[in-house]
Amino acid sequence: MLLALEGLAGAGKSTVRDRLLAAAAAEDIHLGHIGQFSWLSLRSTRTIIGLRAGRPADSGETAMAAVRRDLELHACHNLAPALSMGAVVADRLTLSTACLLALLHDQPVADYVRQLAEVATARAELTVLLTTSPELCHTRLSRRTTSRRFGEDPPTAARLADLYEQAATAWTEATRLPVLRHPCTAEPDLDLLAAACLGQLRAARRQAAPK
Repeated sequence: MLLALEGLAGAGKSTVRDRLLAAAAAEDIHLGHIGQFSWLSLRSTRTIIGLRAGRPADSGETAMAAVRRDLELHACHNLAPALSMGAVVADRLTLSTACLLALLHDQPVADYVRQLAEVATARAELTVLLTTSPELCHTRLSRRTTSRRFGEDPPTAARLADLYEQAATAWTEATRLPVLRHPCTAEPDLDLLAAACLGQLRAARRQAAPK
């Protein structure tokens, strides 16, 4: 099973991931984790680095070609080997990439979602969208010692939050796969999200068990 955690910087993705990894290990469920990009194509990598820094590509089509090529390589050379050993949780994946493209190239995020969803081998069976408010995300980020990145300033984060909501709807429409939307503002939210994901992992393990 591939599970993707999506949402703004500071939304709680790393916290949910770490809680889930610990809970899975306690139940002897193999759960690996992986990042958003493969970094296996030099040309795609150059474009993606620019996008992450807030620099649009020459066109939306150029940007899409780069991220789609990277996703295809990710699916083949990273996701497939990892999934052969068990479940995998991804720190951001398709929705985050689509939102970044839509933000920089001013095109409907649903169009980018549909194109990336065509890479069927990289589809997450469950996507968790952390809908933590941009204001709380900003407060959390302000406590970190690392420098701020593109997309973390309040106005851009608010735009991204709206794009994530649109992307989640487009993802389910394109793939018929579920998106669990929930904020991560307090400990009960963390418990709920980890429990929901762990329940899905248990179900996947039962289905994969020899008859």
